[in-house]
Amino acid sequence: MTTTTTAVLVPLLPFLGAAFGLLLGRRAPGFVRPLAVLPTLAAAVLTVVVAARQGGGAGGKGPIDAATQLTPTGSVPIELALHIDGFAALVAVLVGIVATCVQVYSTGYLRDDPRYASYAALVSLFTSAMLLVVYSGDLMVLLVGWEIMGICSYFLVGHYWETEAARSASLKAFLVTKLGDVPFLFGLFALATDAGTFRITGILNAVAGGHLHHPTLVALLLLAGVAGKSAQFPLHTWLPDAMAGPTPVSALIHAATMVAAGVYFIARLLPVFAASAAALVVLAVMAAVTMVGSALAALAQDDIKRVLAYSTVGQLGYMTGALAVGDRGAAVFHLLSHGAFKALLFLGAGVIIHAAGTNSLAAMSRMRGLSKRIPDAFWTVTVALLALAAIPPFAGFFSKEAVLGAAEHAATGEAHLALDGFHGHLGSVPSAAGWTVLIAGLITALLTAAYATRLWLLAFFGRGPQEAPDHGKQPLVMNAVLWVLFIPTAAFGIAAPALPEWFDGSELTPTLVTSVLGTGLALAGALIMYGAWRHTAAVAARRPMGAVAVDPDAAPAVSEEEAIATHAPAYGDNAGAPDPADPGRLLLGPLHAPATCGFHLDAVYTTLFVRPVRAAARLVRFLDREVVDTYVHGAGTGARWLGTAVRRAQTGNVQTYLGALLAGSLVLAVAAVLVATGTGA
Repeated sequence: MTTTTTAVLVPLLPFLGAAFGLLLGRRAPGFVRPLAVLPTLAAAVLTVVVAARQGGGAGGKGPIDAATQLTPTGSVPIELALHIDGFAALVAVLVGIVATCVQVYSTGYLRDDPRYASYAALVSLFTSAMLLVVYSGDLMVLLVGWEIMGICSYFLVGHYWETEAARSASLKAFLVTKLGDVPFLFGLFALATDAGTFRITGILNAVAGGHLHHPTLVALLLLAGVAGKSAQFPLHTWLPDAMAGPTPVSALIHAATMVAAGVYFIARLLPVFAASAAALVVLAVMAAVTMVGSALAALAQDDIKRVLAYSTVGQLGYMTGALAVGDRGAAVFHLLSHGAFKALLFLGAGVIIHAAGTNSLAAMSRMRGLSKRIPDAFWTVTVALLALAAIPPFAGFFSKEAVLGAAEHAATGEAHLALDGFHGHLGSVPSAAGWTVLIAGLITALLTAAYATRLWLLAFFGRGPQEAPDHGKQPLVMNAVLWVLFIPTAAFGIAAPALPEWFDGSELTPTLVTSVLGTGLALAGALIMYGAWRHTAAVAARRPMGAVAVDPDAAPAVSEEEAIATHAPAYGDNAGAPDPADPGRLLLGPLHAPATCGFHLDAVYTTLFVRPVRAAARLVRFLDREVVDTYVHGAGTGARWLGTAVRRAQTGNVQTYLGALLAGSLVLAVAAVLVATGTGA
């Protein structure tokens, strides 16, 4: 089987699994789990085969390109095209592995869910769409996968549609991402108009030849779509609310699909963005605000999954920051390592929520012995949090230091845009972009270690009179998946020396200055948080925080659904609990209140956009009912009155009809005589 055929099967197999899963879900429920797991597993194996054959360009191998025209358009053609380079090969492997882990984990997590068949089919379709985005060599075909992911996220986030949180979160995720997709679509059209093609290779050739006439406009339009899909400021607000969906869906969205698509898209087309210094500065500022703001918000969240959600927003900020300083190798390296440890964190959070019976860190901080109840989750999540905090020697340290090192080079003027396979001239990276990303990245390193430490201490080292509930052992498949993801989380960093040949050839090994600064700040953040926790832990034992929704006999998914539904009544709103024993509250001080609700961005958007749109809708409804309908009803009323008048003349009396006929004839005769007389005169 040729490499091209193998690559075509990669997105096709999960798609077929989704189609057959939907068709057979009710008729043959015994086939649902095999149809969910086996096609995705086969696709994951094939991604490894494609990566091995592509070889990252080693030994003189170049990207794999194949295309066939989809349909004649009369202008810019649309083609079914593959473009598989080192970036695409490795990102596809990540997507396949994480999606397989999510499907296997879900067989235990949602084992009693009545809607598991549709859920598993949507996850398979989601996976297929992301793989299409990764392998596609044509931007219009890529757009198809891009939009399918948006639809799938709407249905999967709203899986627990009985809860208000899930319904509103799914709608919010769909609308916010579509808000970014509108300028994104215009950007694609503008880019294709300048380049004369939707093919990625053709676009890069056009940039190399200087045929891109509006680089800043195109780049900024495309950035709007990336900001929505990859949850970057100011379109990031949907991602924390999307935690109302099942935990495996959160792992899939955050680790390997949807939010990674925007970062991957910029990496694919980095020469387009690098052609405009203004676009790189905008991207750097967007990344910096996203990193610092999301880290502060994560420090204030009470829902364990919202902490991880804001963490994802911040880590995506690191990736876009690396792209802003022109190093897509560092960006994709961090995307790969983050995909491993973030999938582990979310799936581990699912085990924690089931064991604790709540998603509230405030409630967990008052439970003793939770770490002993779930030792597999404790050890794997601990290592994943160390990777998140960029503590050596775990994967997150190497990838995050690659980003900081790239920012340092850009800040000092040492960065150079050398992109593998691109032979055009690119300008230098603005030093302002480098300094912006470097300073924000170092601040975020401190804050990341702080909120990771807070999550670890509150979840696993609670102090209170209440023992953690004993639900028995977690399903074997759930714990097994945690240990599978533990391997790349702990060891992927050692692959850093081998990755340059898969990317653009730039070194990804940590530099001394940023390594010392980053690690030092991370350790400082962890120690500061530990000190604050020691100061507030005693309060947790004295101040209970209300009821915990524990159902010892429930499946994990049921526990999570109950936790989401009961969090607000028991602990306040979904953003944070009024907990005096929270060390994050102590450290943030006056920033805690605004940080719990994302610095009121939702309120700002409500004022600027939601209320005016609703007011306009009310005006349109008024005009439609009171003006347009008035004319429509008036026309009908006039016809009805005329009909009434004519109907009264229809008496059924023959004499009356004859009299009217004679009278009419007489009138016509007189009129004819008068007309004739007048004419003769």
